[in-house]
Amino acid sequence: MEAVSENRCFGGVQGVYRHPSGVCGCDMTFGLFLPEEAEAGPVPVIWYLSGLTCTHENAMVKAGAQQWAAEQGVALIFPDTSPRGEGVADDEMYNLGTGAGFYVNATQDPWAANYRMWDYVAEELPRLLVNAFAIDEERQSIMGHSMGGHGALTIAMAYPGRFSSVSAFAPITHPSESDWAKKPIHAYLGEGQVDWTRHDACLSLRANGFAGPMLIDQGTSDQFIDALMPEALAAAITETRHPGTVRMQKSYDHSYFFVSTFMEDHVAFHAEALYG
Repeated sequence: MEAVSENRCFGGVQGVYRHPSGVCGCDMTFGLFLPEEAEAGPVPVIWYLSGLTCTHENAMVKAGAQQWAAEQGVALIFPDTSPRGEGVADDEMYNLGTGAGFYVNATQDPWAANYRMWDYVAEELPRLLVNAFAIDEERQSIMGHSMGGHGALTIAMAYPGRFSSVSAFAPITHPSESDWAKKPIHAYLGEGQVDWTRHDACLSLRANGFAGPMLIDQGTSDQFIDALMPEALAAAITETRHPGTVRMQKSYDHSYFFVSTFMEDHVAFHAEALYG
């Protein structure tokens, strides 16, 4: 593993690292913030999964999460959103290919060779982090934005007991019923071959539940709100009587201005669950 950069940040270290991925068949890059407490031993960790067109860098630079993570003594992990590099398939559409892995394991050509972001985020990268850094694998939480919110919710529900809490900013909540979100997932997995219980947060919550608390923030002026379908997730939370909170934030859009505004709330929400 190569350290691309390491910078002092709020008493801790914000690093960027590159490593060969056996799952994705290419080099992958991720950001990792370790608070000062990590110098003394393993610390709890919050995963942040980013949205369409993002790399590991967008949230790392724009979300303002490090300040709040340092205050709470938790680590932050910023994975990339897709495989990248020479020979990796891409598409001219922004919601397919590079920057748009949708956190699934592709089975269709040309995507199947590299686009295995579910296994990368849920299996390969966690093992690497625990072995290489002061990360407490028993205390993990997960959050994400947009496509990353979809990934955070579905992965959290698929791994019972792994994550203490889950949250999302403007997540894609119900892709099986959203034509816009359905198309790229069909491209990766094949139309008629998608296990929607695994890759649709509303269906997964009804089928699998989630043991911890859930926090969702959605801007009312989000230009993608009709495709995101926050009302569907609110209905699933109500029907399952899950301890979840959906907050409709007046006049906020889909940008990192929205994410950074409520980041302190989300980090504190996860820290409370992680420290019990």
